Amino acid sequence: MSYPRSMTAFGRGEAVDQERTWTAEVRSLNHRYRDIKVRLPRQYAPLEETIKREVAGAYSRGHVEVSLYLTGQAAGPSLAVNLPLAREYLRGLEQLRDELNLTGRPDLAMLRELPGVLSPVEERAEEPEAAWPLIRAALGAALTNTGVMRESEGEATKRELLARLARIRQVLHQLESDLPALTQRRQDKLRERLENLLNGVDLDPWRLAQEVALLADRSDISEEMVRLASHLDQFASFLEADEPTGRRLDFLLQEFFREINTIASKISDSRVAHLSVELKNEVEKMREQVQNLE
Repeated sequence: MSYPRSMTAFGRGEAVDQERTWTAEVRSLNHRYRDIKVRLPRQYAPLEETIKREVAGAYSRGHVEVSLYLTGQAAGPSLAVNLPLAREYLRGLEQLRDELNLTGRPDLAMLRELPGVLSPVEERAEEPEAAWPLIRAALGAALTNTGVMRESEGEATKRELLARLARIRQVLHQLESDLPALTQRRQDKLRERLENLLNGVDLDPWRLAQEVALLADRSDISEEMVRLASHLDQFASFLEADEPTGRRLDFLLQEFFREINTIASKISDSRVAHLSVELKNEVEKMREQVQNLE
């Protein structure tokens, strides 16, 4: 079983013996937690928790609906024939015919309508535990089919996420390349602003440079860039993990947003604003995709 896997899937399975067929259908959707619903014939309700445990082995989270159907059982109860009573009825009817000088003779259609000649025999209901092997086989086939679909969709989502991750790295590389020029422009603007504010005030050039550097340091985004790069590496690593990582991926994307917003707020520059918007658009699309991963 490979990861990541989608939480959205459908699968169907059947298990057949000589007299009947169990059919299992499994539908699943994305959900923050694991939520399993089971529908099956009332007679087999005691197996509901057993079925849920079986499904829980295939889903760590997601809303899962399991429907089980039974077909092919004998239609209706069997009948018992009371031959002694039927003979008594027959003798009585023949006696009435002879005593009253009637014509005709009693037949099968007449006898079967008389009380007690035919009576239904209640068959003993099957114990739920006896049906479990067949139910489990049908359910297992359905879960296998959902697993194939989930892995296929998960692999497709992984490819899209990696493509968007590469685009984010590309944008960050552009931002990193622009950073020296951005820093210089920021310092020049700060110097110009301070000189205008201190017009006529005799200030040591070294002190002025120190104040400019201090103010510029407050707009330094190197730490945010390092953290964001680390988050990107973690994200790529989680996509290769052999376990469910949907929640951790979603958490990292929230961290992406936080670092990008901090970068945009620290540097008031049209170029940075444009790149930040592009980054947030990519992250938002990734969040939509990650919501469906287990």
